[in-house]
Amino acid sequence: MLLEPRTHVPALARILAPLGAVAAALALCALLVAWAGAPVLRAYGLLLEGAVGSRFALTETLTRATPLILTGLAAAVAFRAKLWNIGAEGQLYMGALAAVALGGGLLDLPAWLLLPLVLLAGAAAGGVTLLGPAVLKVRFGVDEVVTTLLLNFVILLFVSMLLEGALKDPMGMGWPQSAPVLPEAELPKLLERTRLHAGLAIALVLALALWLIDARTVWGYENRAVGANPRAAAFAGISVTRVMLRTALLSGGLAGLAGAAEVTGLRGYLTLDLSPGFGYAGIVVAMLAQLHPVGAVGAAVFIAGLFVGADAMSRAMPVPNYIADVLVAASLLCMLVAGLLTRYRLRRG
Repeated sequence: MLLEPRTHVPALARILAPLGAVAAALALCALLVAWAGAPVLRAYGLLLEGAVGSRFALTETLTRATPLILTGLAAAVAFRAKLWNIGAEGQLYMGALAAVALGGGLLDLPAWLLLPLVLLAGAAAGGVTLLGPAVLKVRFGVDEVVTTLLLNFVILLFVSMLLEGALKDPMGMGWPQSAPVLPEAELPKLLERTRLHAGLAIALVLALALWLIDARTVWGYENRAVGANPRAAAFAGISVTRVMLRTALLSGGLAGLAGAAEVTGLRGYLTLDLSPGFGYAGIVVAMLAQLHPVGAVGAAVFIAGLFVGADAMSRAMPVPNYIADVLVAASLLCMLVAGLLTRYRLRRG
């Protein structure tokens, strides 16, 4: 049996691929749920109820989806141009670090000016963080997978050092955390008595804007051209270096904005556990969305629902909430297989 490239991939196949991958992942993980001694249908029913079964559950899912949308967009933008950004986790923390540095009292400005500056500073910090590996890639051919991945650990150690030193909150009861941001630097809540904040609206607007940019502008065409074939793009007069650096600033900026939004909209301060792996989960979001900006919204809500629902399910059944991590990993693997079968067909040799 040989793999033969398809000359045309129907739009319906692209839509069904992630749905089939999710269904396959749920079917595979059903074996683990049954192994734990829990009825599968009841367990998945509780997971769904815990994710969207009430006003509280739905808002918690959307709150958790907000950083996932932004990190998913960061991965999608970079991967589409063949810039393999694995450092969204570190870029998120750099964005959060910039947010608490500016929003913690350094600037005495009204809310209408301070909050946008804090968010822009977070995005800028994330973009500059990715710019270094991008320059190394285009100038010296250094593998950005290695540099961005290793930079995550460097940044976490740097943030830890600051939280134990210059940024440590003197009123933090010994716990390593930064001083809180000013009320003027906080994102407003979308619904009263919930944790859902305006970062979700920002993420949705950015997803729509990126889709329009990708589909309707020269920038989007250049990104797609470089991602499809850099040599052909260069021959056509497109500056591959310019596209890569621009993509790095945008991708890192989206991840940095995710960190700034978590600080200003949810936590109010920076700690080392700000992110439970949003940067890495964003890669799964991008792959499930097939690098489509609008699709990243649905994929992020799905991933967030798994984590929120698994927490609720684990309190009612003997199934650990780690099943959510397994489901996310299985979804990624199944999506890779589904993507392969979408682009290629099996042919007898």
